[in-house]
Amino acid sequence: MKREKIPVTVLTGFLGAGKTTLLNRLLKAPEMADCAVLINEFGEIGLDHLLVERLDDDVVLLNAGCLCCTVRGDLVRVLRDLALRAEGGQAIRRVVVETTGLADPAPILQTLMTDPVVLSAFRLDGIVTLVDAASGMATLDTQIEAVKQAAMADRLVLTKLDLASPESAAALAARLSALNPVAPLLRAEHGAIAPAALLDAGGFDPAGRLPAVADWLAAEAGHHHHHDHHHDRNRHDAGIEAVSFVFDAPLPWDGVATWLEMLALTRGDSVLRVKGLLNIAGEERPVVVHGVQHVFHPPLKLAAWPGDHDRKSRLTLVLRNLPRAVVEEGLVAFIRAAQDTMTIRTG
Repeated sequence: MKREKIPVTVLTGFLGAGKTTLLNRLLKAPEMADCAVLINEFGEIGLDHLLVERLDDDVVLLNAGCLCCTVRGDLVRVLRDLALRAEGGQAIRRVVVETTGLADPAPILQTLMTDPVVLSAFRLDGIVTLVDAASGMATLDTQIEAVKQAAMADRLVLTKLDLASPESAAALAARLSALNPVAPLLRAEHGAIAPAALLDAGGFDPAGRLPAVADWLAAEAGHHHHHDHHHDRNRHDAGIEAVSFVFDAPLPWDGVATWLEMLALTRGDSVLRVKGLLNIAGEERPVVVHGVQHVFHPPLKLAAWPGDHDRKSRLTLVLRNLPRAVVEEGLVAFIRAAQDTMTIRTG
């Protein structure tokens, strides 16, 4: 008897759209039992896999770069491994691939729809694209990846509606509907949405979409055969860079918070994303910070440190035309100033 193919859902959306938050909510639902999660990040230090709350070990970090460029081979290898495990009797009912916010979905689609090894065991269930209601309009104006993510979606999900006015949310919804006439437009409240609304989308079909979608896929097919993706960094704006910092000792919250505030105020346009898992002095639990451009969300304490974590603070930023040295010097200066203040207070 032929084994039923395992459905694969691609979860995408530009930097800061709320993919990890939504994924955490989804994975608590009974429909998501026996789900393997593949997470891709842009940058040398991966964080999202530490922030996904799972009861098992089926979270795989694809961290060699952007999924649409350098790790397509990794994606195929991991799916091949999952297929072998399923063949051996392990229960794997579904796969979710969370892409980096900079991912162009065309090469990912091309891989899932045409690779013979992948097709033998898996079927593309659909692309779910999250769009930040607060910054989505500006992102669509400036980022071609965001336009492709929206145009190729099988499900469009508006997030962070609490940060947007009804008028701006309505204008964004109208633009998304024009950009993608076939995808239902859904709304997530604080990352919560019923799994049934996102799953079983029926696979990808270019029919009814903008003609550009078919063109992107056709161009990708040729690109895949004639170019080496491991040297394809020019897919993204050359000014975009991921920088990461690791701190061995606990950090003073006053220094970190003041630095984040100043960064958002003075260089927010150049900060596409900030995400950190921090060991804060005086706190037993890890603190998560994240922000997009001028908007930073309240810090969140996790219930506990992830298993086997070394408790070092890790901070990753995706910057546009902002040198690493500028960010690093500011961060170090604010941390030292806060530490000096702590010394004076306790001295």
